[in-house]
Amino acid sequence: MNLFLTVVIILFYLLVPAAVVWLCRHAHWAEKVGAILILYFLGIILANLLVFPFDGASEWIYPIQDALTSVTIPLALPLILFACDFREWPVKKALGSLLIGLFSVLAITTSGYFLFREHLGEQAPSIAGMIVGVYTGGTPNLAALKMMLGVDEGTYVLVNSFDMLVSFIYLIMLMSFGIRLVRKFLPNDSLSAGQEQGKLETDQKMAQSETEMYRGIFTRKHFLPTLKALGLAVLIAGIGLGLSLLITGGINMIILILTLTTLAIAASFLPAVKKWEKCYDAGMYLVLIFSLVVASMVDIRSLNFHEGLWLLIYIAFAIFGSFTLQILLGKIFKIDADTSVITSVAMINSPLFVPMIADSMKNRRVILTGISIGIIGYAVGNYIGVILSKLL
Repeated sequence: MNLFLTVVIILFYLLVPAAVVWLCRHAHWAEKVGAILILYFLGIILANLLVFPFDGASEWIYPIQDALTSVTIPLALPLILFACDFREWPVKKALGSLLIGLFSVLAITTSGYFLFREHLGEQAPSIAGMIVGVYTGGTPNLAALKMMLGVDEGTYVLVNSFDMLVSFIYLIMLMSFGIRLVRKFLPNDSLSAGQEQGKLETDQKMAQSETEMYRGIFTRKHFLPTLKALGLAVLIAGIGLGLSLLITGGINMIILILTLTTLAIAASFLPAVKKWEKCYDAGMYLVLIFSLVVASMVDIRSLNFHEGLWLLIYIAFAIFGSFTLQILLGKIFKIDADTSVITSVAMINSPLFVPMIADSMKNRRVILTGISIGIIGYAVGNYIGVILSKLL
């Protein structure tokens, strides 16, 4: 029975994104909402209300979800990066946005500590350290800081669970109205005439993401090149995994993502790779699968809101407060809207979520900025978390 259900669940995750893409092509409201946002809502509703409500389901469903999340993004990132043009990457702007992002997370997390410490108990300094670590880096930093700061298992589970929930709400906010709101407040990119034309062509191509993407991917013209792109992505992911195991003896996210990014960027300059027109589409379909899987892993029923109410408030304050402060500082230092948003996503949600937000913004030019900032965040998250915790 479990084997049959396992096959059904895998097919569900692989095929439902295709159905949603079809819906976006044929329903105006779905095209407006976007495939990723629909999959997010679908995943969380089905996971919590319809598909997995019975006892014991998580014992065999979670390994499937974990396997899919572990495979999709390491393959999606190279495919997406193959299609990007990195000759005009604004390094100075990216570094400025990174510094603003780090300051925003640190300032808001510290302020939140003094606001809520009486309600967080004796582990309040350690909680602050974990929060600043996870929102400059990612979940690997959260797990590392738990061990480094001696946080008990119950507190760690609550922080991790509330982080998933509030981060999920944050992404929905961005994709539904947040990006548009920030673009009204912050300046757009300042480009030369030639760059502006290139931006226009890129944005027009990405604007077809829900209506024209994936068309013809199985035709003779595109199928074989797309298979070659997938094969190269598998090779790059394998090299990244091998280096991580060789250097650390395990899967290290910094080494893995850094290797993926470096090799994929190098490959994007090859003339043969530039001819693979559908590699971006293939990568984004893997992101759609990832979106559905991640949403279906948010188990709202397991969260103890009564016991961890103030912790939930602190985490929400850290996420939305740091985002707000970063936007305000972006206004002062003239950081454009898309760079500010992708920086916040890379730090709060990790670089794994950068491609989906770049797709929502119809701006693939910020992908390298987001991934680079996310990698640096992984590297510094543990240091900042421990230092802040000890100071507090």
